[in-house]
Amino acid sequence: MSLLAKATAGVGCAMLALPLLAVCLVAALLSSLNPGSSSTSATPGKNSLADIPPAMLALYQRAAPECPGLSWTILAAIGKAETNHSRHPTMKSSAGAVGPMQFLPATFKTYAHPVPPGGKRPPTPWDPVDAVFAAARLLCANGAKHSQNLKHAIYAYNHSHTYVADILRIARRYATTSPTTSPGTATSSARASPVVAFARRQLGTPYVWGGDGPAEGGFDCSGLTKAAYASAGITIPRVAQDQYDAGPRLATQEQLLPGDLLFFGTGPHAITHVGIYAGRHHMIDAPRPGAAVREAQVRLTSATYQGATRPNLRGAR
Repeated sequence: MSLLAKATAGVGCAMLALPLLAVCLVAALLSSLNPGSSSTSATPGKNSLADIPPAMLALYQRAAPECPGLSWTILAAIGKAETNHSRHPTMKSSAGAVGPMQFLPATFKTYAHPVPPGGKRPPTPWDPVDAVFAAARLLCANGAKHSQNLKHAIYAYNHSHTYVADILRIARRYATTSPTTSPGTATSSARASPVVAFARRQLGTPYVWGGDGPAEGGFDCSGLTKAAYASAGITIPRVAQDQYDAGPRLATQEQLLPGDLLFFGTGPHAITHVGIYAGRHHMIDAPRPGAAVREAQVRLTSATYQGATRPNLRGAR
């Protein structure tokens, strides 16, 4: 809660939660680190994957587009500095700020609407979805859009150059990508990254049978996989069985890569479910009615697992 501990009167931010100002600072600094380049779509590196819970990582990525030009790494850095991504035992400050992004309740109300998919009704600063989206909106209102006036907004929010430097350092670390493990996987890894990143941004989106995206209220399993591959410029069939049939299928002993499609059913001609391998024995999928897009451990030893495909090896548009 470093920002909140430094809360003072007369800094022109009596109505703002200190951590959020840090957000602005972060964004400004981030853009200055990479002049002429955009970090809004930075692929999560090994540091972010190891430190940020998958649901929070996806949430930062999903909320960043609320403010054009805002990097998810900035939101993530603020979340880290303030509550260690919701891991802080109380998420309360002596200044009255609460929740994962440390909002003053009065400030939160200003930026809580519209309620994002997966948010609480009524919205609350204690809910991660509500809080992170509100943080992105607050940053935008204070100059984060396209990195305009970020330094001024952040410094005005919390007169601490040390905090600004810390946030930028964290954001830089989160944006660092991992090198390809071997030449043979370079193309696959490059194409898989946006597939997994897209899928993670959908975490918390409701399951809707036949759904192809938020415009239709949510996704079903194959709607999610099709949309994820489309985001990488790759066209695959719409239905899980057709996606399985389209292949190319991986040999049983072949190592899975992030972005591979995992299929389940009672047999190879009775595929009923598909998900996206996210690495580290995790899968992102839209599981069933009444649930939401999730990332969870996957068991590939069950009788229902029918194998994997890697459509990124062909069919790029």
